Amino acid sequence: MDRAELSTEQVLKRDIPWETYMTTKLISGTGLQLLRRYDNRAESVRAQLLDDDGPAYVQVFVNILRDIFKEDTVEYVLALIDEMLTANPKRARLFHDKSLANEDTYEPFLRLLWKGNWFIQEKSCKILALIVSARPKTQDGVVANGENSKKKGTTINDVLKELVEWLCTQLKKPSHPTCGIPTAINCLASLLKEPVVRSSFVQADGVKLLIPLITPASTQQSIQLLYETCLCVWLLSYYEPAIEYLATSRALPRLVDVVRSSTKEKVVRVVVLTFRNLLSKGTFGAQMVDLGLPQIVQSLKAQAWSDEDLLEALNHLEDGLKDNIKKLSSFDKYKQEVLLGHLDWSPMHKDPLFWRDNVSCFEENDFQVLRVLITIMETSSDPRALAVACFDLSQFIQHHPAGRVIVNDLKAKERVMKLMNHDSAEVTKNALLCIQRLFLGAKYASFLQA
Repeated sequence: MDRAELSTEQVLKRDIPWETYMTTKLISGTGLQLLRRYDNRAESVRAQLLDDDGPAYVQVFVNILRDIFKEDTVEYVLALIDEMLTANPKRARLFHDKSLANEDTYEPFLRLLWKGNWFIQEKSCKILALIVSARPKTQDGVVANGENSKKKGTTINDVLKELVEWLCTQLKKPSHPTCGIPTAINCLASLLKEPVVRSSFVQADGVKLLIPLITPASTQQSIQLLYETCLCVWLLSYYEPAIEYLATSRALPRLVDVVRSSTKEKVVRVVVLTFRNLLSKGTFGAQMVDLGLPQIVQSLKAQAWSDEDLLEALNHLEDGLKDNIKKLSSFDKYKQEVLLGHLDWSPMHKDPLFWRDNVSCFEENDFQVLRVLITIMETSSDPRALAVACFDLSQFIQHHPAGRVIVNDLKAKERVMKLMNHDSAEVTKNALLCIQRLFLGAKYASFLQA
């Protein structure tokens, strides 16, 4: 059988020659006694043994992983630990017992992350994540640095950084074609609560590896992966450096697509909570308005959700978006509309006060908005966007003291001239108005328009 497809149950059917290991001094007599009592026993018997003598069993398991390299045995001990922690995750605390102060309990699992087959890697990752999460919260220094440990103590920060490195490697180049990415995301979703994990993940450029996974899902398996990916993004939305990265990526439009199409309550909840966190940060609020989130929130509120946190978050988000719409200056709204290429006849385009009050804002970033308008004229296939772009250019020429000179310098004339032959009457009408202003100046063009 392909070792990548092994299950814990299959591995635990093996007979391991513990006596041979004692003969070769790879395990102690005490270790052998403990293993004989534990191995191949009913779950209730094992549970009682762990209650009575848990740290001793952890020590035996860790010592075997440290000293024995035979693949069958390594897989078997990992399966024993996995079974023990799956039955009761609180047993992960046993790895932090005071009697193990001189043991570097993390080291074998960290080593196996990189050295083993997929079964070994996946179990080591899962076990490490549980052990790390169960550590006493005061334990931020050295994990194990007693005289008897195999190597100089591994600090918790070292453990977390190395784990993040392995997780990012899985997201880039999975060790297993179908399980590598879900395993990494599942582990990240439990670890991104840790400040060190957040900073290491962002430093490793990990945020960009999440973005492609934010996509509407249909199968049960893909819905779980989407949920855990969105959970990672939500945890990162509490961390400023990650927020800066999310702001420059396609994360927000993808999250909006997910929440628009998802019917799974847990997915909708975690995305809405992410929006709530991001709403007040940078330009996220303005982008949410432009991506149509206010309308989506209205639609979501009309659905029958059972989760009170979700309903409360939707109300909070709705109020926040309303405030954002009020706060956005008319030029901010206009700029967002242009930069996203979503030009339409919203009221500000034909409002003389808007042009009179904001025409100097067009000078920002070396006339960035003006340059984008001209690009839209050249690249858009939407007649409405072309007509609005021509109209706006004509308004800029009319209201800016050096409007004609600036527009000519930006080589806009040839582009507008081409649009005078467009199939749409709306486009040709506004292209003609723009050309008139370019050739005749504001005063005469206004007279012609009248």
